[in-house]
Amino acid sequence: MHIEPGVVNGAKMALGYATAIGVMAYTAKLALGTIRKDGPAALAIRSLIATVLVFTFFQVLPHHPVGVSEVHLILGSTLFLMFGAAPAAIGLALGLLVQGLFFAPADLPQYGMNVTTLLVPLMAISFLARRIIPANTAYKDVSYAQCLALSTAFQGGIVTWVAFWAVYGQGLGMGTLTEVATFGAAYMTVILIEPLVDMAVLAIAKASHRIAGSVVFHPRLSIPAAN
Repeated sequence: MHIEPGVVNGAKMALGYATAIGVMAYTAKLALGTIRKDGPAALAIRSLIATVLVFTFFQVLPHHPVGVSEVHLILGSTLFLMFGAAPAAIGLALGLLVQGLFFAPADLPQYGMNVTTLLVPLMAISFLARRIIPANTAYKDVSYAQCLALSTAFQGGIVTWVAFWAVYGQGLGMGTLTEVATFGAAYMTVILIEPLVDMAVLAIAKASHRIAGSVVFHPRLSIPAAN
C-alpha cells in the first residue's frame, strides 16, 4: 500500500500532509477516549504491541511491488479486534514511521499519503463494526462473515486510497489505470487470508481465560459492550 516515490510530486504532495493531519487529529481523539475508559497504561501497552506487529507486517512478512504500490499483509481488522481503534491506529502510524526511518527513507516524503491510506480504512471499519457486530457479542465470538466484512472494508479502503493518490498524481492515463487495476487485483487477494487469521486469533482468545480484564487487549475482545 506504499505510494511509491514519484507517483505524487511537487505541490500536490501537500494534500497528503493535510489529510494526515486530519487522521492524526481523529486518532488523538480516539486515544483520549481510550485513556478515559481504560487508562494511559492500557493505551501505551496496546499501542506498543500494535507498533511492533505492524513493523513486522511491513518489514518481515513477504511484500511485493505490484503496479503503483506494494502488496502487504497488514491485518488491520485483526489489530482492531485485538486492541481497539486507537491503539491500532497508533500502531499503524508508528510502525510505518519506524520502517521509513530505519529501512525505507525514500518512503518518508510519502508518509502523509501512506498513513492516510492506512488510517482512514481503519476508522471506517471501526464504524462498520458498530453496525454489524451486536453490542451483546464479544469480538472473540464474531462470525467468519463479520470478519470477512471488516477485512473487505479495510482492504477495499486501502485499494481505493492508493487508486486516488495514483490518479491524483499521474492523471487518468491508460498506463496509470492499468497499474491501479493490477495493484487492486493483487491486493484484494489478501481478503482470502485476513479473515482466516482473524478467526485463528479469535479462537485463541476464546480458549484463553486470561484475556478478560487484561490491560493488553481491548475489553471488547472478551466482554460484550452490553455488559
